[in-house]
Amino acid sequence: MQVTPLTIAGWRALAPGQAARRVHAAAAALPPAQHRAALASILPEGELAAQLAGAPRDGLLGGVPAFLKDLWDVAGAPTFAGSNFLPEVRPAPAQESRLVTQLRHKGVVLAGKTHLHEFAFGLTGENPHYGDCEHPRLPGRTSGGSSSGSAVAVAAGLAPLAIGTDTGGSIRVPSAFCGLYGFRTVPHHEWIADAFPLARSYDTAGWFTACAEDMLSVMAELVGPSSPDARGLRGAWLELPGLDPDVGVVFRSAANRIAPRLADELAATLKSAFAPAAALYGVLGATEACQLHADWLGPYASRYDPVVRQRLENASRLSPSQIASAREGEARLRAAWDAFFEDHDFLVLPASPFPALTKTECHAENRARLLSLTAPVSLAGLPALTVPLTLPDTPLTTGLQVVTRHLDSPAFAHVLRSI
Repeated sequence: MQVTPLTIAGWRALAPGQAARRVHAAAAALPPAQHRAALASILPEGELAAQLAGAPRDGLLGGVPAFLKDLWDVAGAPTFAGSNFLPEVRPAPAQESRLVTQLRHKGVVLAGKTHLHEFAFGLTGENPHYGDCEHPRLPGRTSGGSSSGSAVAVAAGLAPLAIGTDTGGSIRVPSAFCGLYGFRTVPHHEWIADAFPLARSYDTAGWFTACAEDMLSVMAELVGPSSPDARGLRGAWLELPGLDPDVGVVFRSAANRIAPRLADELAATLKSAFAPAAALYGVLGATEACQLHADWLGPYASRYDPVVRQRLENASRLSPSQIASAREGEARLRAAWDAFFEDHDFLVLPASPFPALTKTECHAENRARLLSLTAPVSLAGLPALTVPLTLPDTPLTTGLQVVTRHLDSPAFAHVLRSI
């Protein structure tokens, strides 16, 4: 039995005991294999009820349960990052992560931690240690990753908010696949600085909600008021190559309601700069990840997901000239973004070229297709809002991403109120 998601307002209207029971009822409604694949831990019902009762309630998120991707440190809960050995090689943290502290200050109650694609190094939510995360309403299709468990927690109604990360698309892809709203912040923010990293230059914190109203509330509390808009917003949309035909149709229809199509000359410039983005990210992101894991790959090789291990080993063989060439491509891509933002406030891009994949479709070619849409934003270190789009005559979804230069851009609220 599936549990219908409640809004943040609906959760806040429940008594603490009722809210705790609802969290556990939704968790119990997951098939046992999916419960194990999605949830790293969950607070006992009585403890959750007590924390909800004691949470400050003066803000928009006061008394709201949430789940946390298992990359941040929480007192009394080990951080595995989707692996089966991280606590053995990483010193126990002296204190909770800053994001956790901030969430508690806002009255958010962490109901548990969620699993992920091992070490956040993947877009599909597959994990040989805990199980593959599936779309909670479409068994046999992936939830997307790497923030897979967090996406499932919101889509399955366990909580109205779940925290994830997005390095190469790890919030944007699950949002598109699971029909969620997703937000990625920016690299080097204090909220990501003490999370367990994948690639520090590109890692960002972010979150999922089930509706636009909740995303507005979370952004108001965690990002703050958007910057004043003195001259009106100027946006545009750009369709990138490689979309399934039905995805292209729904993307163009939705994007046209938000902004006009980007002028041909600038569109050609961006497409040219974005074209190698998947390969550039594959070099630069993997190089940073490889450096982080260098001391563990030898002694713990057998305990890695073989696919993740292979990506890390491939990165170890990249030459200095390959890395330097990728840096040059990244610089050209960033320059193209700078040129766009000279006259525009936001760009609307597709977030996924297809809906949620089946297990057999989770292969390298489709990973590259996903990265071709998400990596241009990742390499530039830009914030992005993902809005879900439903394909006609099917429960399958895709999404669009709204990209701005600044975290507090009024474009995000504008789109959420108008889509």
